[in-house]
Amino acid sequence: MPRGQCHRHGADRPCTCAMGNLYRFVEPVVLLLLKKHGPSYGYELATALNEHALTDAEIERAALYRTLKQLEMNGHVVSEWDVSGSGPARHVYRLTESGDEHLREWSVVLEKLSQAMAAFVDDVRAVQ
Repeated sequence: MPRGQCHRHGADRPCTCAMGNLYRFVEPVVLLLLKKHGPSYGYELATALNEHALTDAEIERAALYRTLKQLEMNGHVVSEWDVSGSGPARHVYRLTESGDEHLREWSVVLEKLSQAMAAFVDDVRAVQ
């Protein structure tokens, strides 16, 4: 399969799925979801994650849980066990003040990246 095409999106348009090892920006999306929706179960985050993804690539659950673990280790997210209800205990994740600040930092980084990417696209179009 040529680079820039994938089995999910086909040859109709290039997508990020087949563009090599592109960073998927899981962390800022997780932070945003926790900010928007408040305390959430991992399953809820996984369900919403691909709807808010910053690339075409599907974000795997393993990447979500690795990201949550790293965010928790860095103090940006806390989790606690929810033992209410009849099912098994589940982790509930919550954004901390530090996580809220980290989301603002991501906003600045992504804005600068967006500007750099727009300039790159303009450069590519100029030479075609």
